[in-house]
Amino acid sequence: MSYKYFPHTEAEVDEMLGRIGVKSLEELYAEVPDSIRFRGEYDLPEAMSEMEVRRLFRELGKENKQLTCFAGAGVYDHYTPAVVPGIISRSEYLTSYTPYQAEISQGTLHYIFEYQSMMAELTGMDVSNASMYDGTTATAEACIMAVASGKKAGKVLVSETVDPKTVRVIKTYSKFHGIDIEMIAAVDGATDKADFERKAAQGGVAGVVVQQPNYYGVVEDYSGYADTAHANKALLIMNSVAADLAVLKTPGEWGADIAVGDGQSLGIPMSFGGPYIGYMCCREKLIRKMPGRIVGMTKDSRGQRAFVLTLQAREQHIRRQKATSNICSNESLMALFVTVYMSLMGKAGLREAAELSYAGAHYMAERLVATGRFVMAYDRPFFNEFCVRYDGDVDALQKKFIDNGFFGGIKVDGNTIMFAVTEKRTKEEIDSLIALV
Repeated sequence: MSYKYFPHTEAEVDEMLGRIGVKSLEELYAEVPDSIRFRGEYDLPEAMSEMEVRRLFRELGKENKQLTCFAGAGVYDHYTPAVVPGIISRSEYLTSYTPYQAEISQGTLHYIFEYQSMMAELTGMDVSNASMYDGTTATAEACIMAVASGKKAGKVLVSETVDPKTVRVIKTYSKFHGIDIEMIAAVDGATDKADFERKAAQGGVAGVVVQQPNYYGVVEDYSGYADTAHANKALLIMNSVAADLAVLKTPGEWGADIAVGDGQSLGIPMSFGGPYIGYMCCREKLIRKMPGRIVGMTKDSRGQRAFVLTLQAREQHIRRQKATSNICSNESLMALFVTVYMSLMGKAGLREAAELSYAGAHYMAERLVATGRFVMAYDRPFFNEFCVRYDGDVDALQKKFIDNGFFGGIKVDGNTIMFAVTEKRTKEEIDSLIALV
């Protein structure tokens, strides 16, 4: 038959097609418009030797333009210590699966337990799961978790200063869970506290989502937000870039009930968009509503320390409609990645990387303003990311940056650019970009 890699005979294929009421494999794609279907021949090279294949991919790789990155908006160019990929590339890690059988999965369960311990400490929360797909889906899952905990409340308030990508994912998840999403207004780059208090007082609110630092890089003052949320029987959900929590006030210190965000900043390369890792931590009272896997530590019959999956309210173990999550083999390799990274860096290393990022961003902001072509978009504190307004053609400026080897920030609106600086960016790189202005 024409599909030489199919394991089924033509008779078996015909029987399956007959069962579902179609006459051919081609008919399965009848609803796909002809205008977007590819009818030509694939441009595939002839068979090659190993040496020729390596040469081919080297040449293809040269077509990628390597830019010095001054962009962020949720993904940051942090340094990855060489030992991290060396450890996680070991075969027992790369080929591991969900550790259902604790007897033969102690290594995997152990590192997941250490990941949970580190993330709980980093966020100032009681417990952590391991883990979520990314920061956006973790935030959406937190909204579902809040509604499940709020019982009769079906509304979630989301600040307009939350990353628009995250807001879109929240709205997608919420649509199919019957959750009402209402936005809290932003004023001068920060959440309007008065609008939050007014909407919370109207009742029926299960959760409130804020971001720290927010999408514009602003470090907001969330004093009193937890008290207002709790007074109205709602949970406070705080989304943060993981690495920033090495120096910023933690969600736990702000009084948040659920802490979520992306762990990509903990040394994971940008990698053209993934894979990343979402984290979720919460107060102990919410642990049974938390999605994803949780590893606990206990003792075996000989009194030795042992690790097990615990509180498994997931669809593999109970009735699907009662499950808290459909998260399965959710990139625990990335959990190992950040665990090794945090172990290597330690508290002092995480703090130093964060302080270098902070210092670089503030130096860059001062230099941009000093050119006379930029003004700060918001007169508010920022960490390693900030917005500036440019008095010229933003598109032309960014093209000039790219032509000279720089990914020069992200265009937020007509004349606003958002720049990000990490510990990888040098003073010389910043000065070279400024010179192009």
